[in-house]
Amino acid sequence: MKTKLAIICTHPIQYYSPWFRSLAEQAPRLGLAPSDLPPPILKSRSAVDSFSASAGELRFGGNEAVDFSFEVFYAHRQTAKGQAEAGFGVEFEWDVPLLEGYPHRFLKNVSQRPGLERFGGCDCPEIGEILVREGFTHVLLIGWHKKVFWQAFWAAKTAGIKVLSRGDSQLGITNSLLKRAVKFLLYRFLLPRFDAHLFVGQRNFAYLRNYGVPKDRLFFSPHFVDNQWWAGRAAAAADSIKMKMKIKEGATTFLFAGKFIPKKRVSDLLEAAAGVPEARVVLVGDGLLRPQLEERARQNDLMEEVGHSPFAERAGLREGGEFCHREGGRISRVLFAGFRNQGQLPAYLARADCLVLPSDGTETWGLIVNEAMACGTPAIVSKACGCEPDLIVEGDTGYSFKLGDVQGLVDCLRRFVAKKDQDWTGKVRAKIRQFSIEKATEGLARAMAAHS
Repeated sequence: MKTKLAIICTHPIQYYSPWFRSLAEQAPRLGLAPSDLPPPILKSRSAVDSFSASAGELRFGGNEAVDFSFEVFYAHRQTAKGQAEAGFGVEFEWDVPLLEGYPHRFLKNVSQRPGLERFGGCDCPEIGEILVREGFTHVLLIGWHKKVFWQAFWAAKTAGIKVLSRGDSQLGITNSLLKRAVKFLLYRFLLPRFDAHLFVGQRNFAYLRNYGVPKDRLFFSPHFVDNQWWAGRAAAAADSIKMKMKIKEGATTFLFAGKFIPKKRVSDLLEAAAGVPEARVVLVGDGLLRPQLEERARQNDLMEEVGHSPFAERAGLREGGEFCHREGGRISRVLFAGFRNQGQLPAYLARADCLVLPSDGTETWGLIVNEAMACGTPAIVSKACGCEPDLIVEGDTGYSFKLGDVQGLVDCLRRFVAKKDQDWTGKVRAKIRQFSIEKATEGLARAMAAHS
């Protein structure tokens, strides 16, 4: 049996490229009969119960080998300027290969305003003809929020091509009553019409069930990063890059890495750290809120004597992207490390004691938590983050707190300080092994086998 998969993406994304390379390398393995694939690994008994449709209720028939091939189609070429406008705050190109090692092509985007900010910014009507002419049997849409996805969806449905989707949406994001009602009716009509959905975690599963997707069309394909790459880079870099972080005895380094934009709520971390004298904060990133964050970091409750600071060598300097405010003999407990590309980030994650992600519910997952855990670092996250029920085991892989509850975050920081010296790394890495490229591929293979 011949299986030919088209994967539709808006643009090259640093998280997905390793998966596509892995698919290219594992294509012969995907040619095995579906029944030869191992069962998924889920986080707990409750998760197994919730996800029983994927874990036990589906059965694969037949032993016919599958001739598998695939190609990735991109609708938009992101620019360095576009990265800055997307919230990173600086213009840059990713320092990891995004297009190497797998078959791909860029579609012709006919949008009058091409980009990622609006539904019509990715408009590629040729995709329908390509799917039919080139004999694709399956289509995987990485989302459904752009015009190109629905162009592919309707063309595939018309031609009898199976359509799969993979996203990470979750419930609980506040909207007006009217908007929620319209969305409910529209999504209840559209989402069950996909042949299969690859859900990335518990909240995404609940989201799809809420909009009427049957259990037998849901397949666990977890959110992931390239765990081996991050672990290897962390091990190699942690000893070679000192980051000016020679933390004094009794101090604890909490790190945030991401865009300085409202949904990330970085200021919550600074407010909480002000109430925890042992806390030293490293902010990796940039964005429109940096001036406000620098102003908060200069306040008296986040200052200490220079002799107590691990950041003294960076005081008042901005060379190399790192900066720490100093006034006379006092210095901030907050180091601004600037934007760091993928190649530099593992060192920061490995050297920190704990990652903190205070984001609101529009953080539908939070892959920085996967990156930190792949480096062996635990995390404190708000309960609004999509990854929280899947990745956070209280006291084992980190802690969680109610969104916007600064005192709750203070309590989490204090609890971590008290248990800083326990062995976090083993449990963190055991957890993140369940969220890997291999597990994502197993879910994709099951979905395709069930709908061939």
